[in-house]
Amino acid sequence: MTLKLFFLTLFLLLVFSSAVYGRRFISDDSGGVIFDGVHSEIGRDLEILRLDRNFAGREEESCEQSYGFLPCTKTALGNAFLILVYGYLMFLGATYLSSGSELLLEILGPGIIGGLFLPVLGALPDAMLILVSGISGSTAAAQSQVSVGMGLLAGSTVMLITVIWGTCCIVGKCDIQNSVAVDMKDTNGFSLTGSGVSTDIWTSHAATIMAASVTPFLVVQLPQLLHSTSGRHLSVLIGLIISLTLLVSYCIYQVFQPWIQSRRLAYVKHKHVISGVLRQLRMRALGRLCTDQGAPNIEVLEKLFNAIDENEDGHLSRTELKALVVGIRLEEINLHENDAVEKLMKDFDTSHDHQVEMSEFIAGVTKWLTEARGSEAPSPEAGPDTMKYLDDLHEQTRREHHFLGDQSDESVETVENPRSTAIKAVLLLLLGTVIAAVFADPLVDAVNNFSSATSIPSFFISFIALPLATNSSEAVSAIIFASRKKLRSASLTFSELYGAVTMNNLLCLSVFLALVYIRGLTWDFSSEVLVILIVCVVVGVFASVRSTFPLWTSLLAFLLYPFSLVLVYVLDYKFGWS
Repeated sequence: MTLKLFFLTLFLLLVFSSAVYGRRFISDDSGGVIFDGVHSEIGRDLEILRLDRNFAGREEESCEQSYGFLPCTKTALGNAFLILVYGYLMFLGATYLSSGSELLLEILGPGIIGGLFLPVLGALPDAMLILVSGISGSTAAAQSQVSVGMGLLAGSTVMLITVIWGTCCIVGKCDIQNSVAVDMKDTNGFSLTGSGVSTDIWTSHAATIMAASVTPFLVVQLPQLLHSTSGRHLSVLIGLIISLTLLVSYCIYQVFQPWIQSRRLAYVKHKHVISGVLRQLRMRALGRLCTDQGAPNIEVLEKLFNAIDENEDGHLSRTELKALVVGIRLEEINLHENDAVEKLMKDFDTSHDHQVEMSEFIAGVTKWLTEARGSEAPSPEAGPDTMKYLDDLHEQTRREHHFLGDQSDESVETVENPRSTAIKAVLLLLLGTVIAAVFADPLVDAVNNFSSATSIPSFFISFIALPLATNSSEAVSAIIFASRKKLRSASLTFSELYGAVTMNNLLCLSVFLALVYIRGLTWDFSSEVLVILIVCVVVGVFASVRSTFPLWTSLLAFLLYPFSLVLVYVLDYKFGWS
């Protein structure tokens, strides 16, 4: 809080000093000059010349103040300071948006809030900066300033999945055993192959979506690839339509993802109960459950039924069925014994009389044996003779459950005062939105002025500096979550990074393409698009085909960042792509 007050105080002092400077007018003090008949005309001409020279000098040094009162300067050092101040204010705006979104998520839960509003609000500061970079001024000025927006878009994408990705991998590293990072165990130090992080299957899906989100870039780039100039404006429109379509599809997927995830978890738990119960039956059976032809052994199943039917009433009750699930180790999949019994009753009790008859028991076991044989069994020795495929299926479902990242055992804290929390969330969201909207334009102006003063292309300034302001809150949050050294926290960390990049590639690109199309600007960003394509496709495909990342992968991620800068410089200034 002290640091925030310091920067805000410094900013207000700067504004005040600018206002004071703005009140200094050039006064004509020619009234104090004494003219004598002969020299009066010469003296007047000299005085006018002196005033014109002073006025011209001040006009050359003047700059246009944003909103008529925010400070501005033409010097490199002054603009560097303004970039820091405005960048910090944008960081505050992004932080308020993030905090308000999290509070809203606590009240309303996932679904529309977690799937639609949170990703959009996370990309709002970037979208604001891109919008103001080309919305005002003449077409020529917009064409010059829009490179700031492209630099921010490329810089945010590259920074999140290179520098931040590699940092999270190092911070969240755990010992890798059997190709899986063990939660909370970090004894191998900085071993490049023995330490790393593991993520769940949903994170791999997020990486796949991120890689696919670069499709609009390819569409817009087609005329350049075909060396055509006639279809560039049309390709921008087509790319905009595709980008908006993918954005809506992604938001819908995010809304329904919790439901999809719960259904997938329920299916895996069901398979785990099937494999566990069949293993228990196999161990208690006096013979083989299946014949040599693979059919169920009716005689053995009848003996099993009679052994389980302790009161010998010809029916299996819930209490008697519960004996079958005791040794399945249901705690591995966060499933209670009563829930497992319910799954048994649901599949076996076809008459719905809350008890299982012998015919229903035989039919149910036969159905489960068929499902177990139809599932993939990794062991080559598994077969109907050894029934080892049941052990393989049981281990397979346990691993599937682990990589699905079940969070059903986590305690959910209730919000004590939902009304006040909702008001606080809305105020934070409004404050963050206002800050992002107000200070986006001054920040873009400061970047352009700094570029003019230092002769450094504005793209590289926005590529390096602006993402630090707009994505700092996401980066800090990701690193904090990764430091918990668990599969769930690592999965959440990398999913957030992939989701942020996806929103950059869809929402921010949609804003950018809309500017280019409506204002009739020229799409001339081949090298920038190539960098985005390389980084997103390499990281996205790599993260979609594997779920464990040894420490050496973080080094590759770090190298992609300077590689991106060098590639843009070489293509633009050595090969003349731009």
